[in-house]
Amino acid sequence: MDEKQYFNYPITEVIKRRISVRTYEPQPLSVENKRKIMEFIDDTTGPFTPKVRFELIDDLSVAENTGKKIGTYGVIRGAKTYILVAVERGDGDLEQVGYILEKVILFATSLGLGTCWLGGTFKREGFERLLELKDQEYMPVITPIGYPQNKKSLIDNIVRFAAGSNKRLKWEQLFYKETLDTPLLKEEISQQYAIALEMVRMAPSASNKQPWRVVKEKDQFHFYLQRNKGYNKTLGFDIQRIDIGIAMCHFEMTINNHGLTGEWINDGGTKAGMQLEQMEYITSFNINSSIIES
Repeated sequence: MDEKQYFNYPITEVIKRRISVRTYEPQPLSVENKRKIMEFIDDTTGPFTPKVRFELIDDLSVAENTGKKIGTYGVIRGAKTYILVAVERGDGDLEQVGYILEKVILFATSLGLGTCWLGGTFKREGFERLLELKDQEYMPVITPIGYPQNKKSLIDNIVRFAAGSNKRLKWEQLFYKETLDTPLLKEEISQQYAIALEMVRMAPSASNKQPWRVVKEKDQFHFYLQRNKGYNKTLGFDIQRIDIGIAMCHFEMTINNHGLTGEWINDGGTKAGMQLEQMEYITSFNINSSIIES
């Protein structure tokens, strides 16, 4: 994908503008915006094998399949359109969802549209009927998509406060040098790398847990999942793996925006040290275009 043909300003600015929108103007998505979103989806791929399928659904269809009520338990208000996501079961399926859907969400943000990751606060049965799930498919998440209402509702403020949405873990708690024992300092790396990692730090995550840990080793960045023990076991899937995919998306898009290229590889994380309790190696990003470290 040539991201420059879709984004009219730097991806760092798009990431900074993205927020979770829970209250929308009661108007459907325009035909033109629907066309742009579907065109972007059709042109978007992820680094893992499982196939991801998207459907744009209007609120009337949702209401007819959720007992005449939009099935989001009052968390989402006014939204007239939803993006439903189905993924094939397989290695990297949830990371693939996180990576691809976050790209779609960032594109929607660049169009002035609002979105909100939903992994647990919606009634699955009605949405699953609309998706017509195929063999080996399941639906981990959805998002409303529409025109944000200027004034935040009480539910917006309550949810953001409860999740601590404006708080982020410190740099030295997330990023490491060579091994998981040595915190990485911003001044030790090039500006391009520092900005890419800062965009990872700004990524959204379920309940703002920020479960990603990244170890830099020369021009490789090893991504780990630091699980929160017992978190969201009731969902039936590991939602924090979606968070890792979102972080991967932010990292690669920012790296590309700085004119660098690379690919996702799997080396088992052996170079970054032994696996730790509740810590799981996911993947590594190998930079092709080497830059001089500051």
